[in-house]
Amino acid sequence: MKLFSVSLLSFTLLIASGCSSSIGSKVKEPFSGKKYSSNARYFRAVGNGISTRESVASSKAEIEAHKELAQQIVTTIQVVTDNYTQDVQGEHVDQAIERFESLAREITNTTIGDLRKIGEKKYILDDGKYSVYCVYEIKKSAMFRFLKKKAKLDKKINNMARTQIINMCEEEIKRLESLE
Repeated sequence: MKLFSVSLLSFTLLIASGCSSSIGSKVKEPFSGKKYSSNARYFRAVGNGISTRESVASSKAEIEAHKELAQQIVTTIQVVTDNYTQDVQGEHVDQAIERFESLAREITNTTIGDLRKIGEKKYILDDGKYSVYCVYEIKKSAMFRFLKKKAKLDKKINNMARTQIINMCEEEIKRLESLE
């Protein structure tokens, strides 16, 4: 009986130790907390870049963060335009929404208004490469104000579509400011 207990115990330990090694260990990356996630008031994105050169690693991290922010903005623009379309109908609304989405793409492809870097951490890895983490944020209401300003200045938009875009932006700004 003693031999059975010892072999059962050793078998259990073997199984338990074998299982834990296949899972791996949990890694906490910089800027991974709730404080660095997007919320009702801010778009936030973290980027990471690895390279043998520090400047290249920094650029990669910034590009990754900007790309994630742009994706979040485009998704939000789509939600705003869908909600607006449900409230208002008509040919001029379709044209306004099409131009609004086009403006959003232009903005995310060129300049994102009120973009702030809120953190950056640099590490040297064991293999001598640099690992850079950076986090950016944009206040959502400021981004919609920037979009509204762009719409007012855009000569390609007719007056009816411009009015619709400005109305969409103003409604979203009011909604976002009520959350503050």
